[in-house]
Amino acid sequence: MLDTLLSFLANGLTHASGWQVFAFTAIATHITICAVTIYLHRCQAHRALELHPIVSHFFRMWLWLSTGMVTKEWAAVHRKHHAKCETEEDPHSPQTRGLKKVFFEGAELYRVEARNAETVEKYGHGTPDDWIERNLYSKYTTLGISLMMVINIALFGFLGLTVWAVEMVWIPLTAAGIINGIGHFWGYRNYDCNDAATNLIPIGILIGGEEMHNNHHTFATSAKFSSKWYELDIGWVYIRILSAFRLAKVKKVAPAPKIGPTKHIPDLETLQAVVANRYDVMAQYAKSVRRAWSEEVSTLSQAKLGSSYLRTVRKLMQREPAKLEDAQRAELDRLFAHSTRLREMHKMRIELGTIWARSTASSEQLLAHLQDWCARAEASGIRSLQEFSKGLRRYC
Repeated sequence: MLDTLLSFLANGLTHASGWQVFAFTAIATHITICAVTIYLHRCQAHRALELHPIVSHFFRMWLWLSTGMVTKEWAAVHRKHHAKCETEEDPHSPQTRGLKKVFFEGAELYRVEARNAETVEKYGHGTPDDWIERNLYSKYTTLGISLMMVINIALFGFLGLTVWAVEMVWIPLTAAGIINGIGHFWGYRNYDCNDAATNLIPIGILIGGEEMHNNHHTFATSAKFSSKWYELDIGWVYIRILSAFRLAKVKKVAPAPKIGPTKHIPDLETLQAVVANRYDVMAQYAKSVRRAWSEEVSTLSQAKLGSSYLRTVRKLMQREPAKLEDAQRAELDRLFAHSTRLREMHKMRIELGTIWARSTASSEQLLAHLQDWCARAEASGIRSLQEFSKGLRRYC
């Protein structure tokens, strides 16, 4: 009897090898991150897709077991993050609270905001409110994770405690720490959206596609997070599989720019396309700025401005002008004293942005502004600007 008990505590019911336990842990944590990104994030918080009740309830049950998180609280905290992004009211912005705070204490920041009744009431609308949610999932949040611990011990013995510990730390580390922290501090940006969100890597497997955080913040209601041909969003792959079996219905994806023949003069259709695809337009303009910079390398090297300074201002040239601080504008002014081409590129970028910023202007006024902008760009003598203007006239 004692030998049987000791064998159970050592090996559990499965007598699994170390590699088998590792495989189980990897699969379990991957299911958890898929439940977060597909169900909590894309479906509940942003309404980018609808899930079949079977799939939806499986994710709810799994999250209850693996995280103890409540759907309404998670959706409310995340919606507030988007509404107040990078401000003092943002529940977990590293820009205001510091990267160290958000990375190491992100889970605690989430719990504090989830207990804020005002936040949950204001931002938590539309989430499940059925009998099982009220009487089990929301009411007994610790019961689920306790059951998961018992299951793991039953399967793997004492080693199951390690599996359970990994499961419990997985979301606080990946979602609260990496995405909410590093994903607003370091990485690459396809789009210059209104906050500091970045893409960590173009292969979104480990965190279910959440690695492409800049894409998501630019098109928040899109069910698909990847936007470039080289980006892989595994969450979107699973959504497409579910859709094929009629277990999911995609409601929104980011608009794909339509490119047609170059028009001699921009018309109202061009204007509408440019405004609708403004993030893509500005991403293309950023490429033009990089080309202009390459063309000015010899001129800048003769000015002996210093490599460190040039690296700094090169990054500033890529940023949204309205986001620049006074000291940064002064750094650019110093650069522009040595390069009229880069000064013109910066000036034209500011003017281009006013097309979608002038909400009180009529369509005819905005069209006249766009036509004038294109005419001046093509008369500038700056090759990268001329090429961009021709490309701009192809949006349709």
